[in-house]
Parts: sequence; structure tokens; C-alpha cells
Amino acid sequence: MNKPDTRKALGLRAIINVSGTMTGLGASIIVPQAIEAMAGVMPQFVEVDELQKVASGVIARLCGAEAGFVTASCSAGITLAVAGAMTGSDLYAVERLPDTTGLKDEVLIMTGHMVSYGAPVEQGIALAGARVVPVGQATSARPYQLAGAISERTAAAVYVVSHHTVQYGQLPLEEFAAICRARGVPVIVDAASEYDLKGFLAAGADIVLYSAHKFLGGPTAGIVAGRKELVRATFLQNGGIGRGMKVGKESIVGTIAALEAWEKRDHAGIREREQAALALWRERLAERPGIRVEIEPDPTDNPLDRLKLFVEPQAAHITAWDLADALARGEPPVIVRDHEVEHGFFYLDPCNLHPGQENTVADRLTEELGAALRSNEIIATPLQERRGRRAAYLKRWPD
Repeated sequence: MNKPDTRKALGLRAIINVSGTMTGLGASIIVPQAIEAMAGVMPQFVEVDELQKVASGVIARLCGAEAGFVTASCSAGITLAVAGAMTGSDLYAVERLPDTTGLKDEVLIMTGHMVSYGAPVEQGIALAGARVVPVGQATSARPYQLAGAISERTAAAVYVVSHHTVQYGQLPLEEFAAICRARGVPVIVDAASEYDLKGFLAAGADIVLYSAHKFLGGPTAGIVAGRKELVRATFLQNGGIGRGMKVGKESIVGTIAALEAWEKRDHAGIREREQAALALWRERLAERPGIRVEIEPDPTDNPLDRLKLFVEPQAAHITAWDLADALARGEPPVIVRDHEVEHGFFYLDPCNLHPGQENTVADRLTEELGAALRSNEIIATPLQERRGRRAAYLKRWPD
């Protein structure tokens, strides 16, 4: 039996997400096991620290870590892990943050990793009271630059794994971690949207941070996994700056369930369904004037492909960004992955589709491309106007 769609009762649009695991769209479809576990604990009381011990055991087993815990988000995990690296288990220092007097307070990060995931990575570091020290240039980072940036004030180094980072000229994690390890500097890896739960610790990271609500299909939460001593110091921040990043019993239990479900998930079957959606879109877009498509693997090596859709405005009678906007405005709204749309393309990501939605996406593409061809003029909104739309929306929210 189909459950009622809460969006309708709240007057919200019933969007179809082909953008991916984006927090602004609700991140992912929560797996049934997590929903059931959350519903089971919500009416009950638990000792949260003891529940976090249970989570630590599950995280340790599935992430190849010594310990772990659940926090509010991966972003919260960055701030807390940086704080833990500065304070260690000194409870007085925990309560003094963001005052770092007397503490090591510099955190290294490659300039090419200083990106935004909805907020700047460096802001998440600075929230703990740390001072961000960029390493290298945006398009290149060299071993001597990382080694030279380490000083007696260096508390930690942050390494970001994301499609947003510069994808060339950066130090690989193994080399980055080896340089830091030789100088006693712990490495914190932001792996928010990554499938690999064990590889980053194996490559030399001291703490790895994941989002529970992305590929894992859990509730909104962050997973901290790593060396026990540093995980403990990070956990202690819940009695300091982490208080505002606290996580409820339901999110801890839901994350545990999502991790255990991930271990048993039919990953091959999911990939087969995603490939079928990509094949359908490729077929439906074949021979469309001004449209070229190709299948592109995930840039951070997740076992996931996306359809890259190029738009030639003269032949298609529409720009890539106007096509993306038309899909988002229509009925049902289809939200594409458009972070590079100024280059004349966007992506269709099949990882968050409900059964049958791949056909709806194909129909909506056909509908909007057909409407554009019938237009007497090329639909070409100035790109700067589109860029300013988000800021204008925020300035008038909630009106």
C-alpha cells in the first residue's frame, strides 16, 4: 500500500531528483530499515552516551576504525574533529573553545580543496577557533609545500574528497597522510558522499567523516570514524561547541540501521537499475537536435555513472541552463545536477529515483526540448541573471 505523500499536505512541490545526494533536496531516499528503527526508538528513552557506544561498535566494524560516533552532519564532524585535534581530552580546553589560547590552532588544507558544500569548508574549520592555513595553489599542491606549511602550531590537516574539489594537481591522500604522519599531524578526511567506508583510513587518515543521509540512505547525521584517542577527543566536544550540533536518539539509531543495511544491500541490483535509466535517457535523447550525451563515471570513483547532457543552443533553440530551469519549473519538476551548467552541459544522476521516475524524466526532457524547438527565438537567459537568483531568493525568504 502506498503511503501518503506529506509534500502535498504541506503544499510542497513533488520534485523528481536527478541531481544526486544533495542536502538541499533532502539528500536521499531513507532505507526502510532506518525508518523502522527510528520509529521504534522515538517513543522511548535511552542513555544517549551508551547508545553512542553501540554506534561506535558498528562504525568500527564497518569502517575499519578503532571507534566512532554519530553527530549532526558531516559538516559538524569537520568542526568537531578539528576541535578534538586541538584540545585532545582536556575538558577545560573543550569548554574554552573557540578560545585556543595555549593550543596548537593551525589547520592545513590544500587550496584546491577549499570548496563549498553549501557552506565553505574553511568556515567549518574556523568555527572551532582554528586558523586555516592553505597549502599550494588552486591547481597544484606539492609535497614540499605541505611539509613546509607544518609548524609547531599545526593541530591537524583536512583532506576533502568531493567532485567539487580541483580534480588534478592535488596530492593523493596516501602521500598527503604520509607527510603529515612523519610530523605527527593528524589527518581528517571529509568523505561526505563516498561509498568507500574503509579505504580512507587504510590510506592513512586518522579520522574520516561521512554523511549518513547520502549514499547510505540514513537520516540526517554525520559519521565520525577513526583512531580511538582522536575520536574520543572529538566526541568530548559535545560538552562544548558541539552542543549546538547534537544528534537525537532517532538519528543515531537510524544511522546504525542504515550502516547495517548497507552491508547487506544488493549493490549490483541497484547499479543495474541505474544503468537501465541511463540507457533509457540515452535512447530517448538520440537524434535530438543540438543534444549530445555521454556516460561519465563519478569523479571520486564511487561505483556510479551519470548522463552528461550537452546542449548546443543554436540547434536546440535553448541554453543548457534554460533547459535545466524549464525542467525545474514544469510539472512534475525535475531537478538536474547543474553545478557546471555555464559550460553548456548538466548531468542526470539516477541514484535517487523511485521506480518509474526514469520514464517521467525522459518525457519531461522530450517535452521541454520540443517546446524549445517550436520557439521562434533561441531561449537564452543571461547567465548572470541566473547566478543572482539564489541570492535574491535568500534575501526575501521566507516571503
